[in-house]
Amino acid sequence: MEGRVAQISSSGSKRGGWITFPFIIGATAGFTLGGVGWISNLIVYLIQVFNVKNINAAQIYNISNGCTNLFPVIGAIVADSFFGTFSVAAVSACISLLGIALLTLTSALDSLKPQPCDNGSSLCTPPSKLQYAILYTSLALACIGSGGTRFTIATMGANQFNNPKAQGIFFNWFFFTFYIGSVVSGTAIVYIQGNVSWKWGFGLCAIANFIGLAFLLLGNRFYFHDKPQGSPFTGIVRVIVATIQKWKVQLSSRIEDYYYGHDGITEIAPTAPPKKSFRFLNRAALKTDGDVGSDGLIAKPWKICTVQQVEDLKTLFRIFPLWSSSIFLGTPIGVQASLTVIQALTMDRHLGPHFQIPAGSILVISLISTATFLTIIDRFLSPMWKRLTRRSPTPLQQIGLGHVLNILSMATSALVESKRLKIARAHHLQGQPGAIVPMLALWLIPQLVLVGIGEAFHFPGQVALYYQEFPTSLKSTSTAMIALIIGISFYMSTVLIDLVQRITGWLPNNINNGRLDNMYWLLVVGGVVNFGYYLVCASLYKYQNVEKGEESNSGTNN
Repeated sequence: MEGRVAQISSSGSKRGGWITFPFIIGATAGFTLGGVGWISNLIVYLIQVFNVKNINAAQIYNISNGCTNLFPVIGAIVADSFFGTFSVAAVSACISLLGIALLTLTSALDSLKPQPCDNGSSLCTPPSKLQYAILYTSLALACIGSGGTRFTIATMGANQFNNPKAQGIFFNWFFFTFYIGSVVSGTAIVYIQGNVSWKWGFGLCAIANFIGLAFLLLGNRFYFHDKPQGSPFTGIVRVIVATIQKWKVQLSSRIEDYYYGHDGITEIAPTAPPKKSFRFLNRAALKTDGDVGSDGLIAKPWKICTVQQVEDLKTLFRIFPLWSSSIFLGTPIGVQASLTVIQALTMDRHLGPHFQIPAGSILVISLISTATFLTIIDRFLSPMWKRLTRRSPTPLQQIGLGHVLNILSMATSALVESKRLKIARAHHLQGQPGAIVPMLALWLIPQLVLVGIGEAFHFPGQVALYYQEFPTSLKSTSTAMIALIIGISFYMSTVLIDLVQRITGWLPNNINNGRLDNMYWLLVVGGVVNFGYYLVCASLYKYQNVEKGEESNSGTNN
């Protein structure tokens, strides 16, 4: 393939390309069905089987989600530095399989769970220390394994193509498969957990994980295997250390005074001067006595870096403000996801006289909304926008629209919760834990549709932005940045819920006696402030790695 060393498979053909697509998408589907299937109904499982209080169950759910989304970053670093994406994805799939299998045992063996009790009873037996230890071990393994596969396999798939258009098509199919798999697991598997048995539901998750692993391994002989280049973060740390050591050294305007690297034979000749932005970092590439040997190799690795390493760190500095705004975009989504399940548990979830929607399945509405709008955006909205403006929508524009829709979703959540609380008070249900408010859970749909549409805009927009803008040495890490955002957002939501619970009376264990609507209004205010911050960051940001023609089109807007 152009731009990289071709790899030849055992059949004599070049590795990579569309022949790998069914294996990677099949693996993605299996891992998604397995990973989303157990976590979608975790809150209900903790409340009904492990006798955990409502808000505590929501916190464990948020922590588990945070772990699942933080580990892709660790997986990406390990893939970039040591083993490559395929090895990390395969090992992670084995770890998640072990975790889900252990979780299945907690539901199947009476000795691994506390005695059942009626919902709302104050006489429930809490889990023993051993039961908690096994539960948390299973959750930790499942989170680590799921996190190690989720976005590592996305990078692995993108690496099979050397054409940005083909990579874009792959990312669309990856997200479509992810969301469709999430919908199936969040409905069918969750229904089995609640209406057949927990052990069968979790068992199906383990089987799906195993099938995904099989797809991944069967395609091994066709994959283009990216070779680890050593930790890219070592170079970043070296730039910081070298800059500090040379803080008092005067910068030079002569291009030949900077170090550009070594090609294996001699020192690389200067090509372009270091960029003027964050110019204080240029000291790290400035040659001083003893930094470089007579053969052109680095003599003091913690005192001199290449110009490219300096520019890589500058890229991270430029994109950090945008990245940080996305954390506060994801935090309300984490809060809404966990508390919406608790809301659904207190509402009428019947569809007809015989069918009741599982509370854990209510979040599937946002996934259906996202999957639907990914197709609509790709097939209709983006082509229409291109015909009207003669340019494709930029990632920053997509992310911005996601901010607006997210704020509207939180406002809708506040209004719906206000109505639910009004009905609960009218029927004097404040002092009755576990009481069902005579209000259909279908009222929760609008807020979930809005947040789902928002995700269809801002999540792919962020992945495209980071993959496009990050340095080549950090490509695997770039696609994991969205996972890092989600992970930190879920932990931030845990901290926010805990803080609000401590200083206000808005979030008691019985939410019929609380003010959850105020929590949502707080998220609206925070979302508006964060959107203003995002607009400032987006207006100041300049795309770095786009083709000149595209850059000129988007330059006036960004």
